Amino acid sequence: MKNVSGSKKGRPGAVRSGRKGNKQVGSGGQGAQALEGRKPTPKAEDRPYHPAGKRKAAKERFEAARGRHGASNSPQQRTGRPPTRKSDDHELVTGRNSVLEALRTKTPSTTLYIAARIEVDDRVKEILALANHRGVAIMEIMRPELDRITGHDSVHQGVALKVPAYEYAVAEDVVERAFAKDEVPLMVALDGITDPRNLGAIIRSTAAFGGHGVIVPQRRSVGVTASAWKTSAGAAARTPVAMAPNLTQTLKSLKSMGLFVLGLDGDGDVELDALELADRPIVIVVGSEGKGLSRLVTETCDAIVSIPISSATESLNAGIAASVTLWEVARRRRAE
Repeated sequence: MKNVSGSKKGRPGAVRSGRKGNKQVGSGGQGAQALEGRKPTPKAEDRPYHPAGKRKAAKERFEAARGRHGASNSPQQRTGRPPTRKSDDHELVTGRNSVLEALRTKTPSTTLYIAARIEVDDRVKEILALANHRGVAIMEIMRPELDRITGHDSVHQGVALKVPAYEYAVAEDVVERAFAKDEVPLMVALDGITDPRNLGAIIRSTAAFGGHGVIVPQRRSVGVTASAWKTSAGAAARTPVAMAPNLTQTLKSLKSMGLFVLGLDGDGDVELDALELADRPIVIVVGSEGKGLSRLVTETCDAIVSIPISSATESLNAGIAASVTLWEVARRRRAE
């Protein structure tokens, strides 16, 4: 067969060298590093994702932050973001017991709706008295209209209370105010908690044990609803709740201010009674009951803390776990 390329016929794909008699001896040092073996394993404290490494980094960050805040008690100048609302929509609290409890706990309210010709009992009398005392507008409307505005599936019992949207704080501003008062910041952040009763219970515990505020993510999380207000027993009126557009980024921002991020998990590497960071500025992160802490939040934490309980088959819900942790932090701070 004629070779169309004009070259000599040979093995397909073969490459001939133009130089002869110049054989290579040895590898010339190639692969020498592989023969040296692996380098020594870094110490646990030098590995950034190891719990010991996180504790070391947290300690160094705290020392730097303490010097920064010790030099000046005034809060840092910020660009000043206004408090954000989760929505501009209002909410209606319905039912005599619910409306009465909301008014008793001083839930912010704008309008009380009363059905015409309602049967007045002791609860309705107290509802009207509290609404008058607090200057809440009272509107008497026909029952079909009350059915319409509350939803036909709602059991309103002839009363409904209009609650405005909650105004959220900014987490960094809450922390700066604590530093400005020479107080050690104590915050609680919620990661994926959707039950408003848990939020209300956590707000109440935060206020009871000297916490400065609660942080909720903007997405996939409960907001401050009327139900949360009721469960907090009025603590939501004096404990700021901040909304985080991105919880991980907010936690990183607080870490840069000198706070330590402690996640709660049953498989944590540090037991609560052995926690050494209680007297320092901290954020306690509480995960959802079903999924726990998210991966990104877990990686952001300086330590994962577990609460020792008597039986491995038992577990604590989010509100109780937060309360136990806040109590232990408060106890250790009093001891200091």
